Amino acid sequence: MSSAFRKISRVGSLTGGTKWYLSEDCLLAAKRTMYAVEYRRFYLRDLQYIMVWPSRWWRWRLIIFAVLLAALGVSLWQWVNSTAGAIFSSAALAWVGLELALGPTARSSIRTTGTTIDLPLVKRTRRARKVLARIDAAVQATRGMIEPPAAPASIPSPAEPHVQTRSEASATAAIAAATETNGS
Repeated sequence: MSSAFRKISRVGSLTGGTKWYLSEDCLLAAKRTMYAVEYRRFYLRDLQYIMVWPSRWWRWRLIIFAVLLAALGVSLWQWVNSTAGAIFSSAALAWVGLELALGPTARSSIRTTGTTIDLPLVKRTRRARKVLARIDAAVQATRGMIEPPAAPASIPSPAEPHVQTRSEASATAAIAAATETNGS
């Protein structure tokens, strides 16, 4: 039997990570920490927004590791040999290139009718558009299945045309608008 849930994203970490699954009526987050798994279900009809933004620590992550690798490369170049220094210096350049190519890391927040949850939806902001488009399509499909309220029945017009004065016309329009608003 096939599962109704489709995996749309995963964000790993050293101690576990979060996997996101999408079904016809809900979004499921499976957060794994070491040996425990915590599940959170977000019904698509209750979603108010999902916000993804670039993490401010992304630049620091880029700079700190690149500087450490470059400093190690320069010190190895001077005190050990040029081959070891060249390896670590090129690793620093490769790190900077890779981080710039992948783009900024992301943070995310999910707001439902009852609460706001901060869970990582995607690792990088670059992938966020694709994942959010899939979620948006599912939300639109779920909310599209809910039928809008029935339109109020129209009042048949009389057979004979009736000439109205300006005050009668505005009063009639106000009553018709009130009738449509009340649904009577």
